[in-house]
Parts: sequence; structure tokens; C-alpha cells
Amino acid sequence: MRKILAFILAAILLTTPALAVEPLPAEAITIQAPCAVLMEKTTGQVIYEKDAHRRCPPASVTKVMTMLLVTEALEAGTITADTVVTASEAACSMGGSQIWLEPGEQMTVGEMLKCVAVVSANDCAVALAELIAGSEEAFVQRMNQRAGQLGMADTHFTNCTGLYDDEEHYTSAYDIALMSRELIGHDMIKDYTTIWMDSVRGGEFELTNTNRLIYGYEGATGLKTGFTSQAMYCLAATAERDGVEYIAVVLHGQTSKERFDDARTLLNYAFANYTLASLRPGQALPPIPVAMGAADAVQPVFTGGEWMLREKGAAAELRYELDLPEKISAPVVQGQRLGSMTVTAGEEVLAQVDIVAGGSVQRLGFWAVYGRLLGTLVGLKQ
Repeated sequence: MRKILAFILAAILLTTPALAVEPLPAEAITIQAPCAVLMEKTTGQVIYEKDAHRRCPPASVTKVMTMLLVTEALEAGTITADTVVTASEAACSMGGSQIWLEPGEQMTVGEMLKCVAVVSANDCAVALAELIAGSEEAFVQRMNQRAGQLGMADTHFTNCTGLYDDEEHYTSAYDIALMSRELIGHDMIKDYTTIWMDSVRGGEFELTNTNRLIYGYEGATGLKTGFTSQAMYCLAATAERDGVEYIAVVLHGQTSKERFDDARTLLNYAFANYTLASLRPGQALPPIPVAMGAADAVQPVFTGGEWMLREKGAAAELRYELDLPEKISAPVVQGQRLGSMTVTAGEEVLAQVDIVAGGSVQRLGFWAVYGRLLGTLVGLKQ
């Protein structure tokens, strides 16, 4: 016999989205860019897409991956923000957007990362790449390896800057959203990507962010602009309000203004129409008794993500139904499926989540069972 526990929360608290929000077609939102994606950060769900998998030159949006590898090295402890970087001749020869490093000039990782994030400094990007991997070429190998790990199927890098157009250097709006999502998952990067104006070299060299949304868009958190004659105007824009963060990617805009307008349109649509709701009922899951086990009970735990995305105007009430056994028999293996939870709104099933054992419980051996029975008999006689 199984038991079903239902928990109902009012829509005023959770007017939130389904696990399977269908991406809007290209014609649903009017933007000028030929390639675009709108993604929610926590769930990774795509809300809107327009030729999202077309391989395009990304220009300096390439540096999203460069910043990701630097950030991961910082969090792994292989470098620190105070690590001193010495600029090589190769780094100083890059051209394009830069802070005009001189060969042998020294600057900290934190200052160079700030220059990459704020003014897209190519010289600093290469200097950081050389610090982490020994050479830009070795760093690019790591970039491609990381892209593969993130599922970026339409991406191949040949450099860490995006400064030069190269037929073998390409990515897609969707893949940019994937690596942008990974990058903003590291909160520390926002200490750099949200800077509007700053300086380096003791205030002698001023920096102004190439991402104009940082100055004028509510909740803007980043992320990276780009331009070359082939890539045209590109942007990966991120913004957060009320704990929900979205990623808008636009590629091959005809003007700088157009890319920012398109990003605003996408982000505005997301904030106006979507929100997050918990995939967990408010009450804790009850322990499940274990028959013939070394422990009396096992704690069930949820699998998968904790949140779902759904349109704000969706059903007025969410219902959480837990389907769990009253008792199970040992042995129990950690991760073993015990039951499920179904989230519904009216007649619509929004999500089904497996519930598994949070730990293992061994089956009692013969002598342990005998001892337990003997103890029970002694207790009855007393």
C-alpha cells in the first residue's frame, strides 16, 4: 500500500513556470539580429531562439570563455587575484582593444581580468592565457576542451580574444548562452563585469565598460560585447531582478545600438513574462521505515534541479503529490529510487521528479536478527 501526500500552495506565491517551457519561435519577438537566444540561468531553459545554432564568428564575445577559464583557475586556487602577471611581447603585440601593455610590465590577475571584462583588453587576455597554460595555443586547447564539456557542439576556438576573423573560429548564439550561464554561475566575475568606470596603473589609465547596458539597464550583470567586420556587432547580455537572471545573446547586429536594443527587448520580455518556482514542497520528506535493516529508516531525497520556469500568467494553484512507500525492505542502496513527486496545475502535469534513498541501509545478518528477536522476547518477559 502506498501513500500520497499532497501539498497545495496558492498562486499568489508560486505563479510559476513549467519544466518544459517551449522556446518561442523567431517571429514571436521583433528583434533585428539574425541570430539570438534568450535563456534563464538557473534552469538553463531557452525561452526564445532565432537561428540559434548557426555557426558565426563571435568577435570578442570569445572572451566569455577566456574569463571562464581564468575564473575557474582562481576558484581552484592555482592563481589568486593578487598573482603578478608579466606581459610578454606576444601579449603586447595584439592590437585592437587593449590597455597598451609594455613588454615586461607587471600587473595583477585581478587588474588584468578587470581590463578584459570592462574594455575587452586583448593584451590582458593573452597575458592571462599565457599565465594559466604557458602559451595562448595551449590555453586555446583548454578552451575547446571546456566547450566540449559544456555541450557547445557548434563551437571551435583558434584564439582567446576573437580579435581576428578566422573561418575555424566560430560559435553560435546557443553555445554563447551556455558558456555565459557557466560564467555567471561564479558570482565573483560580477565584481568585474558590473563595473561601469574604473582605472588601472594607479588611476593613470581609465576604463569605461563597452557594455552600455551596465550603465542604463536595471539589474544588468554583464557580460561581453564584440565587433569585427565579419562578426559585426555581438553581445552576450545578462541581467538579474528578484533573484531571477536571464541571458540574452544577439549576433551579427548591424549597429552597436541595434545589438543593445535587441538585448533590452529580450530581457524585458523575460522579466515581464516569466519567473521561477520551487520544485520542492514546503514540508520535509518523511523518513521511510526499513524492515530487517541495520538502520530503522532511510531518508528520501529529491533528484534533479530545485526550480522550474513557467509563465507568470499560468495556473493559479500548484499541487505537489508525493508517491512514497510506507515501508521498504533492506538492503537499501544510496541513490535507489523510492518513489516520485508530481507537480501539477489543474489538469496539467508540470514536472515529475524521482525521489531516491539518501543513504544505504544494510540487511541484518542472521545473528543480528536473532539478537534483536531475543532482546524483544526478554523485554516482553520483563
